Amino acid sequence: MDSSQSAAPAGTGAGGNGMINSQANDTASTTAMDDPKQNLNQVINSIQKTLGLLHQLYLTVSSFNAASQLPLLQRLNSLVIELDNMVKLAEKCNIQVPMEVLNLIDDGKNPDEFTRDVINSCIAKNQITKGKADAFKGLRRHLLEELEQAFPDEVESYREIRAASAAELKRLAQTQSILPNGDMKVKSEL
Repeated sequence: MDSSQSAAPAGTGAGGNGMINSQANDTASTTAMDDPKQNLNQVINSIQKTLGLLHQLYLTVSSFNAASQLPLLQRLNSLVIELDNMVKLAEKCNIQVPMEVLNLIDDGKNPDEFTRDVINSCIAKNQITKGKADAFKGLRRHLLEELEQAFPDEVESYREIRAASAAELKRLAQTQSILPNGDMKVKSEL
């Protein structure tokens, strides 16, 4: 690289290869900085464009002759520009990929195995938690039966207080869009 190429200011649109970048990609990428879905779509489109450029480059290299040197250089420059654009677009995306997925891909396995394993693990943990919750419900029921035999009046007043509290919570939940378990209702997007 000569000194005229390396001295180009960063904001002038000069690429690292001495070629001038088109500003269309930069303006398209800055219009939707806040929309993660659009940022992801732009990265996906850039990846697809890069794959197309790599295919064109492969075709040019596989049938290389002296006359195809200029198209080869143009395609290489286009690839470098698109890779630079992809890096800029990817900086706006906040996607976290678990290392296990990358390791599976490196091992030549299907990344869906990771999803399957996570879902199976969640199902197993859910069954354990449900078993614990059912055990506590059984314990509560057993304790109430024992307490009712020893203290029938107190258990009756406890049940009345509990019913009044549940009715108040249900009324409050309906007015504030809160589910009975304390979660907020989420409006579905149309």
